Amino acid sequence: MAAGLPALLLLLLAGLTAVNAVTTRASCLHAAREAALAAARGADGSAEGNRAAPPGAAVSVSVEGDRAHATVRAPVRTLGGRLPRITVVATAVAAVEPGAHEGSW
Repeated sequence: MAAGLPALLLLLLAGLTAVNAVTTRASCLHAAREAALAAARGADGSAEGNRAAPPGAAVSVSVEGDRAHATVRAPVRTLGGRLPRITVVATAVAAVEPGAHEGSW
């Protein structure tokens, strides 16, 4: 019984860290979609992505030909404070709309 309690606590911390990582990835995916769609419309995709991104995230947007690519990277803190951070990455691509003016990406 006494040996099982630390193992149960470790399993609980790992599960909570996994839930935190999945939630952060969903937020990154939402931010990447917003950034890619804004860039495809000719707006500032980085600004839109930063509004929707989780705290501490880095948003990068590029337009190549007829595609707008957006990538959002965010660190996830593990619940064991001494463990290294996990980086979650989400990417989205959108087709540039006809007539969208060249923005400053």
